[in-house]
Amino acid sequence: MSPDHPPGLDPDRLRALLDAERPGLVTGPLTARLIEGGRSNLTYTVTDGTSRWVVRRPPLGHVLATAHDMRREHRVISALHPTAVPVPRPVLLCEDESVLGASFYVMEFVEGIPYRTAEQLEPIGPRRTREAVLGLVDTLVELHAVDPAAVGLADFGRPDGFLDRQLRRWGKQLDASRNRDLPGIDELHAALGRSLPHSPAPAVVHGDYRLDNVLLGDGDRITAILDWEMSTLGDPLTDLGLLVMYSVPLDVLESPVSTTASAAGHPEPAELIARYAARSGRDVSAVAWYTAFAWFKLAVILEGIHYRYTLGQTVGGGFDRIGELVPVFIDHGLTTLHDGIPGSADSTDSTDRTSVAGTQEGFQEG
Repeated sequence: MSPDHPPGLDPDRLRALLDAERPGLVTGPLTARLIEGGRSNLTYTVTDGTSRWVVRRPPLGHVLATAHDMRREHRVISALHPTAVPVPRPVLLCEDESVLGASFYVMEFVEGIPYRTAEQLEPIGPRRTREAVLGLVDTLVELHAVDPAAVGLADFGRPDGFLDRQLRRWGKQLDASRNRDLPGIDELHAALGRSLPHSPAPAVVHGDYRLDNVLLGDGDRITAILDWEMSTLGDPLTDLGLLVMYSVPLDVLESPVSTTASAAGHPEPAELIARYAARSGRDVSAVAWYTAFAWFKLAVILEGIHYRYTLGQTVGGGFDRIGELVPVFIDHGLTTLHDGIPGSADSTDSTDRTSVAGTQEGFQEG
């Protein structure tokens, strides 16, 4: 492979596959570029000089067993593409690892801007920032309104016992990447397990829904939801909890994760919760639990990325500070579970204070 090619993608091999599977699609030699900013799956733009596509593949090196499933990502965008939910048109799924060294899929390139930082939002101003974030909530409501059976996703997940299974799954993911002491993370995991809420009717869950995982086009309209690697059929309030988590400004310098919550005009978490409740009709009284779970899940994800960084298995820059952020997420998770979301209906009695405090004294998982 030419040194000009990005790691993990050989354009010549990709061209040969596309010529065989989608004759006539590509009209010239392919060139590829790694899209910086991703911390998990690798994303590339590919062009023949006339048309553009996007390729998604797993990271190089250490891969957790249930993560980075290209088939799931391809399946969900294929199912949702005919609906009102904005997703790119899928082109091809390849599970032959001899082509690029891992399974991958190709989708059409969609015009739009992913806003990852508060600085990137400054040019559009407070009013447009506010409307963009409120539109993010509205699009999430649209996603959760899709009937999974009607789009062929009735078996896309196991909604019964979803939250308990998610907690156990992320606990295992943590153990798979655990190579240092993380004070408070086991306490947070235990506290979440002691106060599981009752899930509403299942829906298609994105699993990583936030402003920099969507593209904003003309009129600040969402043109595509991206990064479906953690999508499943389950509790829709897990998506809301994650969105609320990303709406809390982080008091850290040079954050390696989204800082859009600090942008002027960004709505407060309580407003996002109220808008989702009004438009979806769902009971959101347990949103503090879901938000605390989001803090825990992101702590685990960041720890996994930090682990790959220590092994020299990351591509791109910005990984050296991720390990420092994990304790911040743990602390926010414990505080949210104990105190609730400021300004929302759950902030006074959303969880059992005694059970949360009790976990601080030690817990052993059975």
